[in-house]
Amino acid sequence: MALIQEIYKPMSNVGQVYAGVYGVPGPLAPIGNVLDVTVTHDETVLKQQDFTRLGGGTHAQIRRVASANVAINMADLNLVNFARAVLGTAAEVEGADVVDEQHKAFKGGLIRLKHLDPSAVVFKKAAATIPAAGNYEVRKEGIYILPGTTLTDADDVLISYTGKTTATIEALTAANPELVIAFGGLNEADSGKPVVVDLYRVGQGVAKTLALLSGNFMGLAVEGELLMDPTKSGTGISRYYRVQFT
Repeated sequence: MALIQEIYKPMSNVGQVYAGVYGVPGPLAPIGNVLDVTVTHDETVLKQQDFTRLGGGTHAQIRRVASANVAINMADLNLVNFARAVLGTAAEVEGADVVDEQHKAFKGGLIRLKHLDPSAVVFKKAAATIPAAGNYEVRKEGIYILPGTTLTDADDVLISYTGKTTATIEALTAANPELVIAFGGLNEADSGKPVVVDLYRVGQGVAKTLALLSGNFMGLAVEGELLMDPTKSGTGISRYYRVQFT
């Protein structure tokens, strides 16, 4: 009864957010540093006016929660977080020694390679090796053909190189994920006591924006709706979420 009768309870939380796929056996895995987690409730209010006297007022009302929503702003744009946020299909392509990758070269244009951050580049036109000096630059994103190159536009070229292991996300290729999310919080305003929130079933939406170039840290902000979890039942048992603290 001590917790129920407690009055003084300021709350300012830090902590770890975990997520797993709803309905699929597997771990609730940490998703990294999260800047904000917010749960909001949308309410529908039906009112009946009081016509029994002058001045009006409300005779009766019905309040129902139309939806409960969660917003998460992630700081770690790892492969899993990024793929879920853009409804993508993720894969990791192992680094490899690539031999004679075929491309066409254009003056002042970039050749995008299969792998990122190429090294040990050998650039050929037919059987002739083309030197880098005056012809091209090796960049993280591929090979940039210099405007003053001796190559002719649309020349067929062969590029051999060592490619780094590359994470690839094909965006907008998957359905919206349904997740189980847990927040393991520590209340800094109350001696680091635990504050744990379980969101049983979250239909996560696509990220509204991706600030790829902004002059600041890039975040990944996503929103979702708390859906009814049919596996939860019983009197006084929520089918949406639960809050626990000591």
